[in-house]
Amino acid sequence: MSERNVKLEIRDMSKKYGNGDGVEHINLKIYEGEIITLLGPSGCGKSTILRTLGGFLDTTSGDILIDGKSIIGLPPEKRPTAMVFQSYNLWPHMTVYENLAFGLKLRKRSRAEIDASVQEHLALVSMSGTEKKYPGQLSGGQQQRIAIARSLMLQPAVLLLDEPFSALDAKIRQQMREELKRIQSELQITVVFVTHDQEEAMALSHRIVVMNKGVFEQVGSPTEIYDNPASKYVASFIGEMNFIDKEGKTLAVRPEDVAIVPEGEADVNGTVRMIMVLGHYVEVHVQCGEAVVKCFLDREVSDRLDLGDKIGLKFEKYHMF
Repeated sequence: MSERNVKLEIRDMSKKYGNGDGVEHINLKIYEGEIITLLGPSGCGKSTILRTLGGFLDTTSGDILIDGKSIIGLPPEKRPTAMVFQSYNLWPHMTVYENLAFGLKLRKRSRAEIDASVQEHLALVSMSGTEKKYPGQLSGGQQQRIAIARSLMLQPAVLLLDEPFSALDAKIRQQMREELKRIQSELQITVVFVTHDQEEAMALSHRIVVMNKGVFEQVGSPTEIYDNPASKYVASFIGEMNFIDKEGKTLAVRPEDVAIVPEGEADVNGTVRMIMVLGHYVEVHVQCGEAVVKCFLDREVSDRLDLGDKIGLKFEKYHMF
């Protein structure tokens, strides 16, 4: 990734609100053709950063550069960015065609140019043939596709997405993730994505920024963050994790890294408390003293277990905090 051109750079940026909340000393380089996700709970500052990139919030200090040029001080419409919101922001009184054409009309593009761009971008988001429909006649997922198409028609240097799929149901959300990944790959556009959904971040991103109370806890690929969490907070936020106190330290163990072994070979011993079949694998809860250890096991292993069984657990991989 470091061999690519830096598309967007945030340099020592701070945005403080009157009550003292906000973010400070934010530094980040985002590369051309990269999807980077700001991930964290509500109130951690991820949307604040996104809105400063789009020009919807002024920064308190620092700089933001796109293609090496500062965009601080430019209003949203003058920035080489486009933003897609959770609420779609389509005009209900306009048809799909009129919604898509609006931005290009403001830029004084010809009718032929606008027509061609509308057709091209409807095809890109798999919505061809909907030009005459109104937003109210479309499902939430379809409206979000139109909102993405409208943003892409402006040919932004950076596409900003603020929790765009959080209002959709689980199945549609998964489809939209796949669509976004396909579109991004086809266009090689640079995307900054904000979500509190770790699965969404893992599925979409080239890199993830895990945020906590206005600071970056860790920046890395989904694999790096999952396999080598930099802190207990990151370990608890990404994926499932067991935390076991041992000799004054905390052991962090993924459920898939727990194996059942004879009690004499175990790291800890316990009693089977719950068995849940979840398709191709089984989730087993084992009471080990005060702690409950969650294990993901193959069906053939779990089929030999019953509630109340005394078993030994081996931690095949773990992190110490």
